[in-house]
Amino acid sequence: MIIDTHQHFWNLDLVEYWWLNASFGPLYRSYSPQELEPQLKAAGVSKTVLVQSANSYDDTRYMLQKASEFDWIAGVVGWVPLWNPREAEVMLDKFMQNPKFRGVRHLIHEEQDVNWLQQDLVIEGLNLLAERNLSFDAVPVLVKQLGNIPVIAEKIPDLKIVIDHLAKPPIKEKGWQPWAETLKLCSDYPNVYAKVSGLNTAADWQTWSAADLEAYVDYALECFSSKRLMFGSDWPVAVLAGDYQKVKDEMSKIFAKFSQKEQEDIWAGTASRFYRLVT
Repeated sequence: MIIDTHQHFWNLDLVEYWWLNASFGPLYRSYSPQELEPQLKAAGVSKTVLVQSANSYDDTRYMLQKASEFDWIAGVVGWVPLWNPREAEVMLDKFMQNPKFRGVRHLIHEEQDVNWLQQDLVIEGLNLLAERNLSFDAVPVLVKQLGNIPVIAEKIPDLKIVIDHLAKPPIKEKGWQPWAETLKLCSDYPNVYAKVSGLNTAADWQTWSAADLEAYVDYALECFSSKRLMFGSDWPVAVLAGDYQKVKDEMSKIFAKFSQKEQEDIWAGTASRFYRLVT
């Protein structure tokens, strides 16, 4: 079984995505389950986790609606205002009435404060997730943002955290530090996981291949082990540098040298455990 732990839908007619505009080229349109479904079948992907694209209730409600219509959407990572714990608590309990609601994400990479996650009220909001056995998807794109994760992991050891896209390593520049050191610090906490996702758009969009990503994926495996590593496509953002099938094929080339158990973990096992998916 293959579970894609990171894909999105957006409907420009129903939800406002303030960050999305014509400068994003092919992304500046609606993307639907009907468009993704045949690509999943062609790639042999059985289930997905649908992840928020906007810091809004409208986006979360839209995702939960789509999850109720398509059985292959196994889980939804939505949004609540973590900095407003009272309101977040009410909305979490409402969203949890849907059995596919599994966690929360906030677009921390769009916040001007690189230490946004360390605010007292945000930590209080994150504690609400831990109390409900919900997970938190962290989407740092700067090393300083990634540096928040060990702090949060230590303060809330019961909160399961997953780092989206390996925090966007400097693949195009063939860079390494300080990304590698900071990722290792994150992995020292057993409640922190990572997604092998979104790496094609961190590389050279025109020429990337498995060879460009391999060292970064190998290092992530070394840090987290397969029990805390999971696959994600980052579709439709991935179309900026290829298509769904290419992402799956190039990841397969990298994973092929791992043991069978490691591959089973990364393709599906870790996702099932982390998001508590019914597959």
